Amino acid sequence: MGKAIGMVEFVTVSAGMTGADTMIKTADVEIVESATVCPGKYIVIISGELSAVKASVEAAKDKNSEKVIDSFVLGNPHDDIFPAIYGATPPENVEALGIMESFSAATAIVAADAAAKTALVKLIELRLARGMCGKSYLLLTGSVSAVTAAIERAEQEAKDRGMLLDSSVIPRPDNRLWQSIL
Repeated sequence: MGKAIGMVEFVTVSAGMTGADTMIKTADVEIVESATVCPGKYIVIISGELSAVKASVEAAKDKNSEKVIDSFVLGNPHDDIFPAIYGATPPENVEALGIMESFSAATAIVAADAAAKTALVKLIELRLARGMCGKSYLLLTGSVSAVTAAIERAEQEAKDRGMLLDSSVIPRPDNRLWQSIL
C-alpha cells in the first residue's frame, strides 16, 4: 500500500465509475474501494505515492466537478484508518467512547485521521455512508480526556468542511452497548 490515500465522493454512480477510471488512468494508484453507497452516491478511495494520489484526485474532480460532493488527499494517514474502514476493530478496556457523525464519507475519514493524530485513541470503526442515507460516522476509544480531545479535533475538521452533523463522548460505556453497535 502507498504512503498516501485519497478519496472522491460523487453524487451519481456513473460519475463515480467514470471518476474511478480517470483516477487509475491518471497516475500509478491502487483502488482501495470503488463502490456505491447510500443514497446512490459513489465513493472511490485510492492509495499510492502522494504525488500520484494528488494528481488522480484532482483529475477526477476536474473532469466531474459538478458531481463531486467531497474529496481529500492524506499524505500520511494514521495506521488505524484502514482497519476502521474495513470493519470494526474490537474495543478493549474502554474508558470512553467517542462518536462523530458527518454528512459525507470523505469528511468522516479526514476527521478520523485528525482525531487519531491528536490524542492517544484507537479508531474502532468508520461507517461510510452505507445504510445511513449518505451520512458517515467514526467511533474511537481511549481515556476520557484523550477521547474528548480527539472528538473536539474531529468536530473542528468537519465544521471547517461544512459537514459536521453531531458528536458525543460517552464516559465508561456499558459493555452491553458494544453488543448493539458492533
